[in-house]
Amino acid sequence: MTLGVGGSTIEKELRSMQVLSKNVKAIPKSEYYERIKKATNLMKKYNVDAIFLSCSTNLRYFVNLDICLSERLHAAIINKLGDIIYITPTFEKQKTKTLITISGEIFTWEEDEDPAIITMKCFSHLEISKGTIAIDENTPFFIFDALQKANKTHKFVNAQVITKNCREIKSQNEIKLIQTAMNVALEVQRRTARILYPGITTGEVQNFVSTAHKKLGSDTPPAFNIVLFGEASAYPHGVSYSQSLQEGDIVLLDMGATVGGYYSDITRTYVFGKPTQKQRKIWEVERGAQNALFEAAQIGAPCENLDSAARNYLEKFGLGPGYKTPGLPHRAGHGLGLDIHEHPYIVKGNTDNIAEGMCFSNEPMICMYGEFGVRLEDHIYMTSSGPKWFTTPALSIDNPFGQD
Repeated sequence: MTLGVGGSTIEKELRSMQVLSKNVKAIPKSEYYERIKKATNLMKKYNVDAIFLSCSTNLRYFVNLDICLSERLHAAIINKLGDIIYITPTFEKQKTKTLITISGEIFTWEEDEDPAIITMKCFSHLEISKGTIAIDENTPFFIFDALQKANKTHKFVNAQVITKNCREIKSQNEIKLIQTAMNVALEVQRRTARILYPGITTGEVQNFVSTAHKKLGSDTPPAFNIVLFGEASAYPHGVSYSQSLQEGDIVLLDMGATVGGYYSDITRTYVFGKPTQKQRKIWEVERGAQNALFEAAQIGAPCENLDSAARNYLEKFGLGPGYKTPGLPHRAGHGLGLDIHEHPYIVKGNTDNIAEGMCFSNEPMICMYGEFGVRLEDHIYMTSSGPKWFTTPALSIDNPFGQD
């Protein structure tokens, strides 16, 4: 039996868990003002007069306001001087006031009013009579469409030129939150491996994963909870049907915690029982591809070079080429933070250069449809001296968690 796999029970593992996120510190208020300052500098650089933030993680990132998207328009506007206006339905004003931590004016709209017209009045209030407005790239179409119809004088542009340049470089405070989230998810991975036994279903494992995340200190149950056995492990984002674990099955678990709103994302693959020669070979090739990507992750390197490094390594073993299977059918990595997937993306065609503060996954999965798949996913954060792991990569197929 693979070391660290099986031999325990759900009850025993849950009973012995302790919260790993007790001493977490939230992003300080001063950092939100630093973010706003950076955004205003970018607005001036790109001749943007204001940014419109919808109910997305961009709203949370810049003004620490977390509001669920609905059919009603809630938003914030920041102009190039750093002035802030919040827009909310009138009946939500009092609640919104309790949520606001970054000072700004509040404009409201009644149920029989058009909030898009109110938004235009906000631009006028900020003395923007004919300006360039950067619209949050995550704004739903129905809101953007309403703004377009209400707009008479402004030019709308994609806000990504501002949001991306701010968010893809993580501060030390953000890295600490991500690190704690990674610690939680890795401990869930270890605990989950121990509760496996022949006949356990993917649904039972997923229930354990959700409970374990909460007990170990995740803000929420995992937003994604992929548990795959055997042939189903070849499908990167899972399958719609349940599986029962059998001796010799590949086990693939992909999950992540949230701490302070920041995500983690870790995948482990191993065998329940004794690996076959082919399983062992593919696992080792996957681990080699992960190493190749890590070594290519150097300050100044184009993001696409990291994807190429992993893909070129796989091709040496007859996998691929390109996105063909058996091989790697998707990009080799993605950034993460307040979203599970965000910039930078480690993919062909992304010529953005790797920079200090970037955080991204390293997951050049090998998919062998009809047989099995292997994905080892750990994340990298970039320092001035090069790449660092958030979590120690899997040691071997026989001892994935480095158990003594």
